[in-house]
This record gives sequence, C-alpha cells and structure tokens, in this order.
Amino acid sequence: MIHGLLWLPLLLVFLLLTALGWVERRRQNLYISWAKGSELSKLDGSGAAQLKEGILIWSTFEAGNFKEKGSFEIKTLELLELMSLTSGEAPLTDESQGRCRLRLIGAGKEMDIPFTDADRAREWMCQLMKKARCDL
Repeated sequence: MIHGLLWLPLLLVFLLLTALGWVERRRQNLYISWAKGSELSKLDGSGAAQLKEGILIWSTFEAGNFKEKGSFEIKTLELLELMSLTSGEAPLTDESQGRCRLRLIGAGKEMDIPFTDADRAREWMCQLMKKARCDL
C-alpha cells in the first residue's frame, strides 16, 4: 500500500506533462493554419506574428485562439528599433540576448512586437527592412 502511494505523485506529474504537451501541440497546429500563406511568420512564448501582403499582424495565444493585438503596413515603415522588453525606452545593444521587442514606427503609428530571443528579432529586423524596401 505504501509503495502505491509513493508512485501516485509520479502518476500525477505524468498526467500534467501529458496535458501540457497536448495544449502546446494544439497551439502549434493552430499557428500552422493561422500563418499559412504568409511571407514571414514567428511563434514563440511572447506571441505570434506574420507578414502577409505587406501587412504585419501581431497576435497572442489566448483561450485556444490567436487574438490580434495590432497590425502595421510595412510600406509606411520609417524606423525599426530593437528595444529592451523591460527597461522602458532603452535600445538593445548588439551583444544583448534574451527577451526584447521590435518597435515599428511609421505614418504616425507605433507598434511593439515582443520576442523571446534577441537573435531571432535581429533576423526579423533584416527581413522587414528588405520587405519595406521592396514595397517602396
């Protein structure tokens, strides 16, 4: 009887990990269908973003669906900055890693897209600048 009680917490942990894996799998499948046909897309812990037909859309995953948080027309892009996520208006240095945000400014509109990885955000900066130049 005592041996069975010792294994009970391990069984509960296994069930919890299985449920969390199922939720993540569902999120990834929804992302695949959401990002279909986009020129550039990303999914990480901060949310999802896609560039489709010159419009950049940023969304978060809430209640089993992607909720749109904002959109930005790339051809109006004037300034693109990599900013620190937590320290207000401080720009991110080249050697910085971790969580950050891309700030897009253009046509009187400002939008921040959070990223969990600074290297990926830098890649996005290059790709967005190429797309903005092509659209001009």
